[in-house]
Amino acid sequence: MNKQTLLLAALMLAASLGLHAQTRHFVIEAGKQGAEIQPTMYGHFFEDINFGADGGLYAELVKNRSFEFPQHLMGWRTFGHVTLHDDGPFERNPHYVRLFPASHHEKRTGLENEGFFGIGLRAGESYRFSVWARGEKQKLRVELIDPASAGESQVLASADLDVDSPEWHRYEAVLTPGAPHPKAHLRIFYASAGGHIDLEHVSLFPVDTWKGRRNGLRKDLVQALADTRPGVFRFPGGCIVEGTDLGTRYNWKNSVGPVENRPLNENRWQYTFRHRFFPDYFQTYGMGFYELFLLAEDMGAEPLPVVNCGLACQYQNNDPKAHVPVDSLDTYIQDALDLVEFANGDSLTTEWGRLRARMGHPEPFGLKYLAVGNEQWGPEYVDRLEQFVKALRKHYPDLHIIGSSGPNSEGKDFDYLWPEMRRLKVDLVDEHFYRPESWFLQSGSRYDDYDRRGPKVFAGEYACHGRGKKWNHFHASLLEAAFLTGVERNADIVHMATYAPLLAHVEGWQWRPDLIWFDNLRSVRTCSWYVQALYGHNRGTHVVPLTMEGRPVSGQEGQEGLFASAVWDEPTQSYIVKVVNTSDQAQPLLLDFKGMKKARLAEGICTTLHSDNPDAENTLDAPATITPQESRVTVTDGRSVSTEIGPMTFAVYRFVKAGK
Repeated sequence: MNKQTLLLAALMLAASLGLHAQTRHFVIEAGKQGAEIQPTMYGHFFEDINFGADGGLYAELVKNRSFEFPQHLMGWRTFGHVTLHDDGPFERNPHYVRLFPASHHEKRTGLENEGFFGIGLRAGESYRFSVWARGEKQKLRVELIDPASAGESQVLASADLDVDSPEWHRYEAVLTPGAPHPKAHLRIFYASAGGHIDLEHVSLFPVDTWKGRRNGLRKDLVQALADTRPGVFRFPGGCIVEGTDLGTRYNWKNSVGPVENRPLNENRWQYTFRHRFFPDYFQTYGMGFYELFLLAEDMGAEPLPVVNCGLACQYQNNDPKAHVPVDSLDTYIQDALDLVEFANGDSLTTEWGRLRARMGHPEPFGLKYLAVGNEQWGPEYVDRLEQFVKALRKHYPDLHIIGSSGPNSEGKDFDYLWPEMRRLKVDLVDEHFYRPESWFLQSGSRYDDYDRRGPKVFAGEYACHGRGKKWNHFHASLLEAAFLTGVERNADIVHMATYAPLLAHVEGWQWRPDLIWFDNLRSVRTCSWYVQALYGHNRGTHVVPLTMEGRPVSGQEGQEGLFASAVWDEPTQSYIVKVVNTSDQAQPLLLDFKGMKKARLAEGICTTLHSDNPDAENTLDAPATITPQESRVTVTDGRSVSTEIGPMTFAVYRFVKAGK
């Protein structure tokens, strides 16, 4: 045989070996149930960043509705004779406008509101306009308009209001545009010939909010959150909780009670990033703690509020005087205690429970978890947290308290805080990691060797940030799925995990990637959203040991980019195996279920998330570019499955157990 023939034979053998890659033998110990998987394992974290609340999840369509922005008419254009006053009916929102007739009968007085990047209107849907007003025998003309119309008329819908009282009253009108528009405006004309009229808290909501609630939430966005089946819902932040300074921290007490008297607050994300600066980004608290508790309840998720610990953002404040002294925390601790009472207190005998009942929810919300502080670090955090822990344990011994491991997932602050959290005996420690692809590829076994004594883990903020890729490309979501196999395998120590940030307006973002993107009328579920949904829908109740060659499948050397975990789901009597192939080659798999005795596996279903292009993404214009696909899986002998997982694929295999 000559050299050429030998070379050809070698090449053919190599090709043959390539076509018949080594089968990866996964041993699933079906007869062994491991750790219980908490119902809270997968959920959501909400923070008002990227116009996530006002202009996003909160369905209010009017910007600066109470004229309380520091530039009191920001978001409004006035015409004719309009004056501003500050002795209005609402103590914490005192400003209002007064409209007089214009100087000539053919001139007009009024206001026009631009909304949040315009006002999104759907054809045939109704919108509820409301305003607090006073005036005797006065008339208003209210219009939804297309400000850029080239047609005969700008008007999309209109209504007239009669105001006839010297006292402040709330007036309403319902407008139904005949055509859709993504960037409409609201225009108000003073339609009387004499006297004047006062206007305060000018509001516009879709009638069709989530569950039809007034002061409600945007329906498509809530549906996207609920569709992942979240087990926990953390709110309201994040850095929002800290505030740039303590004067701008999120104070939950300002976010409850009548919506027209909830005061404005700065939003630290308005000015944190100069390259994405939005001077009109504030917090109206319209979607406050009551609405957020309701949202958690609607989704079937445990509410997890975060309270300020007496520290402002440490990144922005090095001066100790910027923070509350340890011996002066009483007000902050009382705020935390009152929050628990608001959530769980008796509706007849407690102050804050009575307020919850007056707002429409006499039954307790059943709060079980409370986080103290966000990404604080150092002894200054520990000293303050200790005071909270003592007070909360005294008054609410069954409450689960969550502390922080700081802003990083490793390093000096992390190493200092974990022992302190054990000393303080908090129930969970909140870990955050916004990390590149390499970190996620190397962290599949992060929790395998964690100390099982003491607090559990809450992976409270995480997302894969691809190098030079800031959008929600597929590859990042694939690595998030890989990382979560390690979270799931270690359910005895990890009890919660939430992606962050949650929401982003395509015209108002400051941070990316994000789980759900939206504009004024549309929203898109990213590849990362589908990963979260696949885990949420296939959570299971108990971990089942899964190994390859005696080792966990966590992307280790020799495992060819594979990650895997297995669970048992008691309600459906199913085994669920999650496999992530991060390599660019298809890999044959043998799923070998051991210890089933006389039981068998019925035919299975495989759900895959895959893209040939690692940079591909779902967008508003192409929302279904990458979506899960289902196929049947044949079980050959009742206890094993021969299959193949494609390259760059997240696969979820579900098998119903038949017999005993």
